[in-house]
Amino acid sequence: MVPLDPTFIGRSYPPTSSYEVSREKIAEFADAIGDASPLYRDVEAAKAAGYPDVVAPPTFLTIINLAAINAIVADPELGLDYSRMVHGDQRFTHHRPIHAGDRLLLTTRIDDIFTRAGNDFLNVRADVSTVEGEQVCTTNAQLVVRGE
Repeated sequence: MVPLDPTFIGRSYPPTSSYEVSREKIAEFADAIGDASPLYRDVEAAKAAGYPDVVAPPTFLTIINLAAINAIVADPELGLDYSRMVHGDQRFTHHRPIHAGDRLLLTTRIDDIFTRAGNDFLNVRADVSTVEGEQVCTTNAQLVVRGE
């Protein structure tokens, strides 16, 4: 196995399309994680709490973040062996709640590549913004590529 090339640190991957956050997708995600909060389903409850529409659970961005990470993983120049990769860590830094009606773009970037104990580590950041340019969240993920 060839180690990942550290010259890829700083490489950025622009958004390929926007993602429209819908009430239905928020409700489906809330159901999947077992969260019955009315803020995720009831427009009036969300508005009473000060939001413009139903809000998304904090980890909702996992849905679109995975596609952005996969764009990096699939980069043929990087040479990452997907069959040896595991997801090591995930963090979300929210700048404001995500709500139905948001149209989001993700720009991903390789923040670090290093080797420890024979395994390659790839730290990836995704900056999530609205199509209007408002920053809503920053996600950080660590991918581990197992050594031989």
